[in-house]
Amino acid sequence: MKETVIGLNHTEARRNIKDSVFTKMFSQKKYLLQLYQSLHPEDTVSTEDDLRTITLEPIFVKSLTNDLGFSVNDRLFVLVEAQSTESVNIIFRSFMYLAHTYQEYFEETKQNLYGTKPVNAPEPELYVIYTRNTKANKDVISMSEEFFGGKKTALDVKINVITDENSSGIVNQYINFTKVLDAQIRKYGYKKEAIAKTIEICKNEDVLKEFLKEHEKEVVTIMRSLFDQEKALEIYFYNVRKDAEEEGRAEGEAKGRAEGRAEGKEDVVIEMIKENLEPSYINRLTKVSIERINELKTLLSNNMQLANN
Repeated sequence: MKETVIGLNHTEARRNIKDSVFTKMFSQKKYLLQLYQSLHPEDTVSTEDDLRTITLEPIFVKSLTNDLGFSVNDRLFVLVEAQSTESVNIIFRSFMYLAHTYQEYFEETKQNLYGTKPVNAPEPELYVIYTRNTKANKDVISMSEEFFGGKKTALDVKINVITDENSSGIVNQYINFTKVLDAQIRKYGYKKEAIAKTIEICKNEDVLKEFLKEHEKEVVTIMRSLFDQEKALEIYFYNVRKDAEEEGRAEGEAKGRAEGRAEGKEDVVIEMIKENLEPSYINRLTKVSIERINELKTLLSNNMQLANN
């Protein structure tokens, strides 16, 4: 299971918090079965014993790892990714996860890919769960359509898109958990109040209630990584300013240094806007004016609309 990592990148740190809760919960068979049943409600026969986790585990620092993978009676491979923002690049990442999963499976089952007898291969299913208030334009995204203009190529990969609108059961509860977490972070910042309120609200609203009651201490430990976020951002801002100043000195122009610092800081502001943080909170951390933050927010929104048209 992937560990929570606090780094200098705000988006990655926040993503790892949610991912750690996701991977922690679905590493347990009873919750994994609930996930499978929400994807396949027609299957009323499969039990916990029929499920086997096949999530790719990191071996080296840059090893390929995915959020969740499991098999059902060795007849079905299900790979699930959870992310807050839409990105068609999930298609290629999922393809790479699937290829590695098959490689491990064939090695484990000692099947000969160079023989003439067809190998036994579980049927693959790929899913991406978008946790933001996303209205998916498509229930399925494909490599052919998104990257090759709909042409028939040697390979096509299709991923089922799950959002708040078309989710159910424990998947819908997980999406709601991330929304509550986002709301409390916007309200309290990266403070212990955000953790306490998230757990309190979710329990009261029956959102992952059983899981949170059973593993509250572990969930709190995972989410405590939020406490170091402001310090991590300060370090990041310092390095952005330092890099901009060094670049400005190399160019020998004071104007260039000032513009470099401003541009670097605004890049960070944009990332924080993408995370739906309140302008007042962004202003407090970055010292960028609320007026400029709102201008960047409008610009980002317009650019996203153009990209979707």
